[in-house]
Amino acid sequence: MSDTDQAHEAVERLDYLDPPDGHPGFDRRSFLRRTALTGVAAGSVSTLLAACGSSASSGSGASSIFAPGKSYKFTIVNHVTTNPFFVPTQYGAADACKLLGCSYQWAGSQSSNVSEMVNAVNSAVSAGVDGIAVSLVDETAFNSPVAAALSAKIPVVAYNADAKTNPRMAYIGQDLFVSGEKMGEHIASLVPSGDVALFIATPGSLNIQPRIDGALKVLKGKSGITTHVIATGAAVPAELSVIDSYIAGHPNTKGMFAVDAGSTQGVAQTIQKHGLKGKVKGGGYDLLEITEQLLASEEIQFTIDQQPYLQGFLPILELYLYQASKTLSGIADVNTGLKFLTNETVKPYNSTKSRYEGTATAVGVS
Repeated sequence: MSDTDQAHEAVERLDYLDPPDGHPGFDRRSFLRRTALTGVAAGSVSTLLAACGSSASSGSGASSIFAPGKSYKFTIVNHVTTNPFFVPTQYGAADACKLLGCSYQWAGSQSSNVSEMVNAVNSAVSAGVDGIAVSLVDETAFNSPVAAALSAKIPVVAYNADAKTNPRMAYIGQDLFVSGEKMGEHIASLVPSGDVALFIATPGSLNIQPRIDGALKVLKGKSGITTHVIATGAAVPAELSVIDSYIAGHPNTKGMFAVDAGSTQGVAQTIQKHGLKGKVKGGGYDLLEITEQLLASEEIQFTIDQQPYLQGFLPILELYLYQASKTLSGIADVNTGLKFLTNETVKPYNSTKSRYEGTATAVGVS
């Protein structure tokens, strides 16, 4: 950029940052405009641009903004700690901690065992952590542990799953029942009549039960559609086996849909394996790599993105701000979304690798 161009850039920035105020006397704006346009030869433009608000920062790191005075430690309690769906969730939490200079522990259960999760919450309270995020997959089991945390002045937010009777301070995740209703409407448009199988990993678990409840509410009002609910289990390989066995024994099925990541992948794989593309409609939730690939090849018709990265990043951010602001700010309900992806709109997910979808470890998108 030439010196003259820089001068005009400075003037434009001045017009935005220092508009005329209508007061008589010394006109600072006019003075600075003249300085910008006449000071090029004197080499003053870069200095003027900096004074008008360049991208340079007077400090660096979270401490220069929040000055928390300590490195906070948080605990995230999960119901299926090794499930691939939560890989981007863990990246989100790790990235937030790196940004803010804090740390977190990933704890809970590998098999949606509520007792193990409750123990993890209690352990975090005993350890005196600075905040807890927990997936509230049970309606009442977490009420007392969360109340104990709050009594100890440890903030608690829910993520991914919520329980309305729980005293948690906020929920960060998808509106699960509404998403199920929307999926039900989508299913009805794809399968106007016939048998429809609905697969759910762990019936009763509040991260997915509201979805199937929402779908059933819609589908039971559609004449001609007969729904069948099938439990598949928390482990992804077992989910595939259950779905494969089901379709072998129910050849008249017109639609196969799931309300969790592993079952959705299993639906897509089963349709592909048995050559049912175009004969049986399919769809579900989340963005495991196989699901993305088989959606792109039209083995299934849709999947729903709920942004798992944000479900790790935002709890850490909220808990950090709550502590840094001395309880005055930070806590807020956040709906992480309901985004239907088709064989066309899923293409960018397949053509890129990123931490945001759990398909790469490096920062950024490649």
